[in-house]
Amino acid sequence: MTRRPIVYCSAYGFAWPGHVFPTGKYRGVADTLRESGVAHVFHEPVPATRDELLTCHHATYLDRLEGIVRGELPWDPRFEVPVDHAVLDAFKLSAGGTIKAARLAMEHGRAINVGGGFHHAYPSHGEGFCLLNDVVVAAKVVLDEGLAERVLVVDLDVHQGNGTAVAAQGDDRIFTFSLHQENNYPAKEKSDLDVGLADFAGDGMYLGALRDALGEIDRRFAPDLLFYLAGADPFEHDRLGGLKVSMDGLAARDRMVFDFAEEQGAPIVATLAGGYAVREEDVVAIHVKTIEELLRRDRAGE
Repeated sequence: MTRRPIVYCSAYGFAWPGHVFPTGKYRGVADTLRESGVAHVFHEPVPATRDELLTCHHATYLDRLEGIVRGELPWDPRFEVPVDHAVLDAFKLSAGGTIKAARLAMEHGRAINVGGGFHHAYPSHGEGFCLLNDVVVAAKVVLDEGLAERVLVVDLDVHQGNGTAVAAQGDDRIFTFSLHQENNYPAKEKSDLDVGLADFAGDGMYLGALRDALGEIDRRFAPDLLFYLAGADPFEHDRLGGLKVSMDGLAARDRMVFDFAEEQGAPIVATLAGGYAVREEDVVAIHVKTIEELLRRDRAGE
């Protein structure tokens, strides 16, 4: 059976009982794709190696993470999540999944990691709900392997990709763009292009800002690979967001990004990033629509 260019592992769904981050969404997305017939089998990721993680993260930070999960070092207060062996293993696996998806995208033109998008992780520390920055790791791996020369990161999570901005600074091969709610977590860093939206911005303002930003990127940077953080949290019913984008607006957003990638002739890698709607099934539905729209354009994976 031919596998579509989708990367997934059940181990993505580590346990954070009672936490606002819905780790069950990964299984929910995969199950929905199977039930709908979109995908019956997935590409299995392998954990990112230490050498791969070192393309983005400092050795001292990776050592500290290992010491924390072994109980040899104290918990880092910048982590807003529990950290144990299962959690760290899942983050390594998700980073490996984004690397695999990037390689598949270079082969098939598009690919999805049903996970990833952990954009608050800095080279020297984790932050928020993010321990390892899978997108920057994957970008630097494929760049170093010579599979791509110019990578664009389009981050459409409701929160700015602060860790990604810092991790990519000084590397002219990577252009970082973040469209986010300005008056929201986190403390802002400098991406190559940042667009901060006012509270309660709806479909019209959101899509207009995205259209203008993509036009500016077209004038400034020519990517040969695009990473898309397709956050579900600009949604109007998200608990950690303050924008008012509808499901239809999010679908229009996805189409705009995919059209842009096609116009650029750039393969695209999609990751899920955030999503904290009151109803977890809404988060799953948003992510599934993103994947279905991307695969609708797929020909190599048929």
